[in-house]
Amino acid sequence: MRIFVAGATGAVGRRLVPLLVDSGHSVAGLTRTPGKTGLLRELGADPVVADALDEKAIHAAVAAARPDVIVHQLTDLKGSSDLRKFDRAFAGSNRLRSAGTDHLLAAARACGVKRIVAQSFCGWPYARIGGYVKSEDDPLDRHPPRELRRTLDAIRHLERAVTATPGLVGVALRYGGFYGPGTGVFDPAMIERIRKRRMPLIGGGTAWWSFLHIDDAAAATALAVERGEGIYNIVDDDPAAVHDWLTELAAMLGAKQPFRVPAWLGRLAAGEHIVVMMTESRAGSNAKAKRELGWVPRHPSWRQGFSEIIQNEARPAA
Repeated sequence: MRIFVAGATGAVGRRLVPLLVDSGHSVAGLTRTPGKTGLLRELGADPVVADALDEKAIHAAVAAARPDVIVHQLTDLKGSSDLRKFDRAFAGSNRLRSAGTDHLLAAARACGVKRIVAQSFCGWPYARIGGYVKSEDDPLDRHPPRELRRTLDAIRHLERAVTATPGLVGVALRYGGFYGPGTGVFDPAMIERIRKRRMPLIGGGTAWWSFLHIDDAAAATALAVERGEGIYNIVDDDPAAVHDWLTELAAMLGAKQPFRVPAWLGRLAAGEHIVVMMTESRAGSNAKAKRELGWVPRHPSWRQGFSEIIQNEARPAA
């Protein structure tokens, strides 16, 4: 098949493209940065340079590529390591989740594309009621903290548009919190905060999180190119309370255990949304993805995955 990967040089995209090429697909990779065309060729994709927020440019790019499937991995995560200003940190990604999604869908319908697979998120968007591990049938949060509302609106828009556009088979993948070298949990700024005890355990750390190795994200996405329909949680097998994973990660890093601060102090210092993510957020179940996509994570637990990354980084270069 011919696959058009929007966001092909992002964290998932650069791992996904070689998987698709190795499976015999022809891949066109979209980037807005001309300097990244060489990387795309190295990955095995035909480079396409266009701004995802330029509707005419995206239509022309999709028309030229003539894809059977579009994969939407567009993000803009500059500055996203500081979650205190959440709206500001994710403003660019939210434009890509809304206007960027709309442009891709319009181009898909006009050019006869039959399938689209898009990146969503599993975790804090779920309603903070009931059990701590949610399935895709559980509702999203109807009353999120103010700082999270625009991002949750953009996530809702993406999922609704992708899965309900007539004439298209749509798949929305709710990825867990990414980890892997240089991504998510292992972003250098975050690791530095943990080592220096600048990431406290707020209110007992009773929220639950789901994690996902970036390579497992790419593998699940490659499967979704060919099968499945609707929404899937793409997370590992080991959802965990914040007080478990944060204290274990600190120990793995050889750092002192994080400070504990009451929720009221966390609210004053970081905001209501940070307190919610540390004390009330829900995790996700991957049962549906295993059943319908045939996906099994190679890193079934963040405990194993975190440890491997830390050991590899500590190992002296050959």
